[in-house]
Amino acid sequence: MNRKADRPVTEDSLFDGRLQCRQHLKGYRFSLDAVLLANFFKPGSADRILDLGTGCGVISLILAFKWPRVDLTALEIQEGLANLALKNVELNRFQERIKLIRGDLRRIKKMFAPGSFDWVVCNPPYGKIGSGRLNSVEETVIARHETHATLADITRAVTFALRTKGRAALIYPASRAASLIQQLKIHNLEPKRLQVVYSYPGSAGKLVMVEVMKSGGEELQIEVPFYVYRKQGGEYSEEMGECYETD
Repeated sequence: MNRKADRPVTEDSLFDGRLQCRQHLKGYRFSLDAVLLANFFKPGSADRILDLGTGCGVISLILAFKWPRVDLTALEIQEGLANLALKNVELNRFQERIKLIRGDLRRIKKMFAPGSFDWVVCNPPYGKIGSGRLNSVEETVIARHETHATLADITRAVTFALRTKGRAALIYPASRAASLIQQLKIHNLEPKRLQVVYSYPGSAGKLVMVEVMKSGGEELQIEVPFYVYRKQGGEYSEEMGECYETD
């Protein structure tokens, strides 16, 4: 058995304990970003969804929990995380709902036929090569920095995976929103909805969530601001709390 699969994990839960998610104690761990993105869009009842770079599988788990009829495929390049995601799928008894594939999104043409999915969801690495301090754990470095896939690689893979008029949802730092929009449009992904995420009212925008359509016409809806907290140092906002509701 691969040693990476035996690394210490924490037992975490969502939705009042109804969804279980194991994470490596030391390594890449999901944050609010994944929860926000999984709640940003509404797929059709039986849509085919590709979770691009699934990590421990948390976004796929949330989508399977919230949308009982969607068909999910989760792709992850790192063996340790792919093994962990598979265990999380089994732990939540989603084996018939989520297919886990270990693979490199840069070689997506070898794994799927073009236009195989109605939706793609992706929480890409935020950091450019050479920017910021790198974590000492390789798993975290790969997940958070563009060491194995650039933004262009990711948007190219999204385009390939989506059917014409299919949609994708991504989350990205607000400081790099211009680069995200540029790459989306280069790869025939037209932004349809955009929402800025703020830590609290009066703070600067921290993240942007974007819904795009492949080969869509130009028409962008700017959503109301999303605040994570009611105030600085305060409790979750009402909209953040709704992300954890079971219904």
